[in-house]
Amino acid sequence: MANLETTYLGLTLKNPLLAASSGLTSSVEKIKELADAGIGAIVLKSIFEEQINNEVSSMLEKDQQNMAYPEAEDYIKNYLRDNSVTRHLELVKTAKAAVDVPIIASVNCVSSSEWTSFAKDFEEAGADAIELNIFYLPTDRHEKPGLIEQLYLDVLDKVKQEVNIPVSVKFGLNHSNIIGMADKLKAHGAKGVVMFNRFYEPDINLETLELVSSEVFSTPADLRRSLRWVGMVASSVTQLDIAASTGIHDGTAVVKQLLAGAQVAQLCSTLYLNGTPVVGEILKELSTFMQKWNFKSIDDFRGRLSYKNIPDPFMYERSQFMKYFSNRK
Repeated sequence: MANLETTYLGLTLKNPLLAASSGLTSSVEKIKELADAGIGAIVLKSIFEEQINNEVSSMLEKDQQNMAYPEAEDYIKNYLRDNSVTRHLELVKTAKAAVDVPIIASVNCVSSSEWTSFAKDFEEAGADAIELNIFYLPTDRHEKPGLIEQLYLDVLDKVKQEVNIPVSVKFGLNHSNIIGMADKLKAHGAKGVVMFNRFYEPDINLETLELVSSEVFSTPADLRRSLRWVGMVASSVTQLDIAASTGIHDGTAVVKQLLAGAQVAQLCSTLYLNGTPVVGEILKELSTFMQKWNFKSIDDFRGRLSYKNIPDPFMYERSQFMKYFSNRK
């Protein structure tokens, strides 16, 4: 029988499937359902810095008198922040008591402000690791890319000062040098990276002439967004665990990401669309693949088709796109 056990961020997992941070990991009941379905680890619903800041602004605007008193503003900010953190700490504690799989706390960051200090509270509550979900959208044309990327490192540095448990960073495709970014994150203490973030994206409704949200779920075709970079980062940045994310809807996608060099695969959209039974289906597909090729463990084939391990590594590079079309009749 195939051995699906693996490691991620120094943690032992019974299989390489992670439930990504979402509404499906926001309650103990849902977390238990995922664990019972066979998930390897769970990333809890994020605590959002931006949401906390918006709540503070909303409350201050409702009572203009508070804005005249810095002490009142600080009190409101600290109260809302502490209340939000307390709810998440309780989720960490109850989840750890309810299931026997690793629990990873998630923090959604848009700045490196002092609020990141509560990462220590997650560690003390029992979190096995922390995932930093960092995204900053530059809207000023004068902002320099280097300074924007430095924000990611600043957030990581502050959190690493607070905790001893492993930290991973979830980042997006919008970087000038993804391999270089992964290397810098490793140099600043990240144990792993999640590739990639899936952000809110706008669309336009032509019937109402309004700006609306585009489709929030990924599709299997979105796998291409991360597969190339998983294969290249896995080859170029050693001793950095990669959690593949986006477009992973079935066992075939999981196998592909592991072959490219990923340590684990995060599931989200497929859990919403197909329910928790899809976890068992994916694990069965993974086992079938391993039996077909006589792989006894995941390490037997992980990275087998990464950038450095294929005869023609340029298959991972953009120039092959032009070659593909030039050969079509």
